[in-house]
Amino acid sequence: MEYFLIIVSAIFVNNILLAQFLGICPFLGVSNKLSTATGMSGAVCFVITLATVVTYLLNQYLLAPFGLEFLQTISFILVIAALVQMVEIVLKKISPSLYQALGIFLPLITTNCAVLGVAITVVTKDFALGGNAPHMLNLGQATVYALATSLGYGLAMCLFAGLREHLAANDVPKAFKGLPIALITVGIMAMAFLGFSGIV
Repeated sequence: MEYFLIIVSAIFVNNILLAQFLGICPFLGVSNKLSTATGMSGAVCFVITLATVVTYLLNQYLLAPFGLEFLQTISFILVIAALVQMVEIVLKKISPSLYQALGIFLPLITTNCAVLGVAITVVTKDFALGGNAPHMLNLGQATVYALATSLGYGLAMCLFAGLREHLAANDVPKAFKGLPIALITVGIMAMAFLGFSGIV
């Protein structure tokens, strides 16, 4: 039951993009086409999940036992940067077309605050699950939380990309073309996701 609550909460109730507003830059920059948004979502999903597992283990077995929690942010950023470089190398070999399509946005995963935000949230926040007293997540729960959060990121990104493709094919008033209508659309999506707040 705890895992179900974590998944529903991370994807719908506390969506990292629409409720916490983390990772907005790539969200607005890569969401012009559904194919690019899907590729970016997959890369972010992989990096968030892997980075959370690695940073959780780093914190539990190195930083916390030696009282080095003040190094969390710096060490987490270094881990994320290394993982993004690894994803970039793998994408270049496996899917050169996706690598070219993502262009400059792939290195931006390094500075995507959603990745760092999830890693820090997992090790610092106390979670109350199913009416229990707040407690830290174990490794399994942290991994599920990271995966669900990244799936919520991908869901929001793909929905938004589909809406933007639809808007591009319609007659939008000149004053609202481009970023203004995109921001209005994001605001409406965020309000729609607020409807899930009573679930968990």
